Amino acid sequence: MRKLACSAIVLLGAIGAAHAAEIPGEWLVKEGVATIRIANCNGRLWGVVATEKTPGGIDAKNPDKAKRGRPTLGMPILLNMKPDEDEKGKWDGNIYNAKDGKTYESSIKLSSPNQLKVEGCVLGFLCGGETWTRVPEPATPPMAANPPTPHTGTPHTGTKAAGSVPRTIGQKGPAVPGAAATTPPAPGSTSDICLLPDIAGAAH
Repeated sequence: MRKLACSAIVLLGAIGAAHAAEIPGEWLVKEGVATIRIANCNGRLWGVVATEKTPGGIDAKNPDKAKRGRPTLGMPILLNMKPDEDEKGKWDGNIYNAKDGKTYESSIKLSSPNQLKVEGCVLGFLCGGETWTRVPEPATPPMAANPPTPHTGTPHTGTKAAGSVPRTIGQKGPAVPGAAATTPPAPGSTSDICLLPDIAGAAH
């Protein structure tokens, strides 16, 4: 009896963890070629390319010729997804495929706290899907046991030392003074994602 009760508690705990998990965050796609950061913007989920295995990609197949030179880094992939009316935890919307420049009907749902099932359909059939894996958020560094003694030399400007660059979408390393930017800066937080022009104009 006690074993049965313990098993029930473990099962309920697992179910509770799955329901407590949230979709917003960073996810590694199946092929491992990129990560997608998902944000909740006014009740709709949007996902943008956060990092790329091979940098420098452009949206060459976009049906809008004006967008064919835009970087794929920071580009919206999951578009305007809203809660499904019939299935709890499922979100419906669209997904953009830069490989062919087409937008498909799509749905996403957690299959576990760290696994996201992504499905897309063409004209309501030929449905397929894949599973994305959650990327752990960087841990907050612990406070130093012996903080450095303040000095009276050059005033501190707040600039972090090289090698201690905050994690942001697409950020590869410290900027080099005077160097031209090859890729427009991409947002580093979910709130920044909601401010992207393509998203801010649609997420009302």
